Amino acid sequence: MNNATDIRFLRMSNEVAKRAIALGKHPFGAVLVAPDKETVLLTQCNIDTVNHAESTLARIAASNFPAEFLWECTLYTAVEPCCMCAGTIYWANIGRVVYGMSEKHLFECTGNHDENPTMSIPASYIFKHGQKKIELTGPVYEIEKETLKLQKEFWTARK
Repeated sequence: MNNATDIRFLRMSNEVAKRAIALGKHPFGAVLVAPDKETVLLTQCNIDTVNHAESTLARIAASNFPAEFLWECTLYTAVEPCCMCAGTIYWANIGRVVYGMSEKHLFECTGNHDENPTMSIPASYIFKHGQKKIELTGPVYEIEKETLKLQKEFWTARK
């Protein structure tokens, strides 16, 4: 995929995150794109602290599509998947993940917030310890500033 495609779908994941905010949830969104690199198969906003956008989307995808098909799909999320989400993506057999902003930058926004006790375990660490080589791209700097702004505005208002 080219960078313009990645940026377009990362921006869409931020729009899904804004939908989550409108629903009273935390600002995280995920988008699953088909192997044709154009068709959006699923979008998912954050539900709660154990049903993150990425892990929920991965579970729904695994229940609805064959593993071989998912291996050719891309999951887009503006914020790097946490260790729980990375593990779920791995088990769902989604072959490519693209994120805009690192988990480290998220921690700078949330701090020691009770609603989001961010763990400093990068998705790359989780994927590196599996038997499948999931392609991980990120952070994508062209989307990082707008994602950081969205996250800072939300978490600053929650303090």
